[in-house]
Amino acid sequence: MSRTESRHVLDNPALASLTGPHARFAERRGRVLRYPVDVSPWLAVPDDPDARDWADLAALAGPGGEVPLPGFRGEVPAGWEITTRIEGTQFVDDGLAAAPDAEAVRLGPADVPEMLALVARTRPGPFERRTIELGTYLGIRREGALVAMAGERLHPPGWTEISAVCTDPAVRGQGLATRLILAVAHGIRERGETPFLHTSAANTGAIRLYEALGFRLRRRTAFLAARAPERDAVPVA
Repeated sequence: MSRTESRHVLDNPALASLTGPHARFAERRGRVLRYPVDVSPWLAVPDDPDARDWADLAALAGPGGEVPLPGFRGEVPAGWEITTRIEGTQFVDDGLAAAPDAEAVRLGPADVPEMLALVARTRPGPFERRTIELGTYLGIRREGALVAMAGERLHPPGWTEISAVCTDPAVRGQGLATRLILAVAHGIRERGETPFLHTSAANTGAIRLYEALGFRLRRRTAFLAARAPERDAVPVA
């Protein structure tokens, strides 16, 4: 079996999303795809990028521009510089007790300013002005204020990523994140899909929580960022 034939859809989830259920968001240059920058920083390159793909990526980044390379494990070409490397993990549903939550409310465009403020306080990972368009986001309010949320991000065929799980420091320890994860997972399951998620390998507290809830480690990955060459790259003929 070839490497391509043996790859799982979650091995390159951004590519699977942008060529599948999230194709409407895809900005493309050759075989390189990305979400609009106000939706998500996730970017997708082919499993084995060639010189043309790197040139197209450099053109998207602009001279000296920085781009994310989530999940990429190969070597970058001469002229490129790895600027960030965070070891990560990918977990998949392996028996979650998914269930709706009576206190969770669906968040919409009018809630985005509060969502951005909560993200700024808690730093769960990238969340932009239009990230809410990627899927369902649920929140819990206390005295009218948004204090916890979780939602959906990448959407490879048959799978949906749970993301932006965050709780205001003032109400931590009340199990709100757990309840929202299970509620978002319930909605994913109702569509006949399987929940998955990513987290930093160093975030041992989150990993313990995910394993206790019924997630299983599927693979270790990496979250990279790289700086393009200072000179414009022209796609090879």
